[in-house]
Amino acid sequence: MTQTTGFSAATRILVGWASFVIVVAGLRASASIVIPFLLSAFIAIICAPPLFWMQRKRVPTALAVITLILVIIIIGTLLVAFIGTSLSNFTSDLPYYQSQILKKTESMREFFKGTQIEIPDKILQEYFNPGMALQMVSNTLTGFFGLLTQSFLILLTVIFILFEASGIPAKIRSAIGDPGASLSGFSRFVKSVNRYLVIKTVSSLGTGILIAVFLAILQVDYPLLWGLLAFLLNYVPNIGSIIAAIPAVLLAFVQFGAGRALVVILGYLVVNFLVGSVLEPKFMGQGLGLSTLVVFLSLVFWGWVLGPVGMVLSVPLTMIVKIALESNEDTKWIAIMLSRASDARAAGK
Repeated sequence: MTQTTGFSAATRILVGWASFVIVVAGLRASASIVIPFLLSAFIAIICAPPLFWMQRKRVPTALAVITLILVIIIIGTLLVAFIGTSLSNFTSDLPYYQSQILKKTESMREFFKGTQIEIPDKILQEYFNPGMALQMVSNTLTGFFGLLTQSFLILLTVIFILFEASGIPAKIRSAIGDPGASLSGFSRFVKSVNRYLVIKTVSSLGTGILIAVFLAILQVDYPLLWGLLAFLLNYVPNIGSIIAAIPAVLLAFVQFGAGRALVVILGYLVVNFLVGSVLEPKFMGQGLGLSTLVVFLSLVFWGWVLGPVGMVLSVPLTMIVKIALESNEDTKWIAIMLSRASDARAAGK
């Protein structure tokens, strides 16, 4: 028997958009609570495969969770020890770097004067201010470092999520009378999200390590900071690697001149091509791709809602939404609209 809601299509669309606006407003208003929870969820998803592996090896769940938490604590402690000191020193040296960049900019203006090319001072001051890029990077990294002060809440949430992870399928079976289709869809959704986040995290970690080692060899200041930035922004394809390269290139230009800055640019191009265009697609495949426009819009949207952390998590969050939409036939068309043209053509065959 078919049930009618009594609402027109236009009314349903308006109600849907109104609900969307309310949810977004709620997320933005509660960002201070939502961000630690999102980070906890992503950490738990990444930790789930080794947890399940240890459970299959008959390791008690409590011992497996404690082992993973100890690993997270060790990694967090190392980040605090190395990154905290570097960030503090970089923040104190920031005025010096900004003044040096202004001098380089002035020298550039004098050079163009000699070639009969006039560049108004207003353009240089308002539209070409590399020092502001370093300030923005400092503010972003400070915001991430500030999240470490909430490490207890994040760890506690991760512990509860991991303890609950193995029991979720059983709960779904108990809650739903005919769980076959729902459990199958939920399983596909979890596996897709888990696979994406794990592969992306490993590739981002490799990118960060390669960048940090490369910059340390070139003796560019604060290589650990720029490696961390490369790791975080590798979650944002296409434009993330460009943004991550800007501060390192500027510092190389200030320290050693244009020649070393060009070498840094070349190094970033090689690393990001190797990881992003060769290794990552080999393991991840092309089925989870987002269009370039969607990537940019998701960066702007999640950055506006959740701040700098939202910018880093923009693509994983959008990927989760896309995978969820793909799991339902009624919303699959929206997921196709979010995909790249090649993936959309493949899905239509």
